[in-house]
Amino acid sequence: MFAVVLLDQGGIPVPAWPPLVVASAQAVGRQDAVWPILLVATLAAVMADTLWYLAGRRHGAHMLRLICRISLSPDSCVSSTRATYAKWGPPSLVLAKFIPGFAAVGTTLAGHQRTPLRRFVAYDGTGAVLWAGAAIATGVVFHDAVNEALLTLESLGRVGIGVVLVALAVFVARKYWKRRLFLRELRMERISVPELQALMDKPDGPLLIDVRSDIERDATGWIPGAVHAARVAELAANATGEVVVYCDCPNEASAARVASQLKQLGFARVRPLAGGLEAWRAHGLPMEAAPERSRHA
Repeated sequence: MFAVVLLDQGGIPVPAWPPLVVASAQAVGRQDAVWPILLVATLAAVMADTLWYLAGRRHGAHMLRLICRISLSPDSCVSSTRATYAKWGPPSLVLAKFIPGFAAVGTTLAGHQRTPLRRFVAYDGTGAVLWAGAAIATGVVFHDAVNEALLTLESLGRVGIGVVLVALAVFVARKYWKRRLFLRELRMERISVPELQALMDKPDGPLLIDVRSDIERDATGWIPGAVHAARVAELAANATGEVVVYCDCPNEASAARVASQLKQLGFARVRPLAGGLEAWRAHGLPMEAAPERSRHA
């Protein structure tokens, strides 16, 4: 159980929930205690999460981009996950494992934002106990049904093992296929930072749209002249030229999705900014920031 949970929470596509349910059901069937399963699963989950935390603390944004490149869950690549952590902070880790794609990003963000280790472990450990406890409780409540299913698989011999392997293969294949569809959705022409600069120097510059949340904008600033995505509807009537959309997430995922939606609404020339806000900063270009009073409000 320790190895399975460690691999699962470490990012390897090995589902830990079914083994936890099975282990607890078998423990009940043998009249053994289930608390050792809870203890082992919690320790493994916290260890894996702490590794993500330390990686985020040391490598920051680069680690977040790596997660998106290797993850089979495209949910972890969208900015809504980061916005959730930006809004709720470390307490969001309590429910992180119940939200697809949030756990790895949330723990990495905790390190990136220099959350104190003790505070991180407190919230993350609470979340790990709830997550493992829910699986174990399921096994306890439905132990008769689970054990009957195990006996059926055992009676099938090698066929039963094949069924389990096929189910695991289907799980991984489905995740991989969803990722392929996600990446296909992001395929569109990008605009580079130098190209954007050239457009902004023209009298009829582009409509520049920031798709990040208000919390992220206030915390890190924005490209000069950029408007929030919420204002697109009121500006649409006057937008006759180029539209550039940017975010601060791997693969420009959120920007590409918004750009695709704008094209469907009739915008003729819409492109995401290649590299997003990080690329703009890497060129040493200026940023606008919220007034001090509004940031502390």
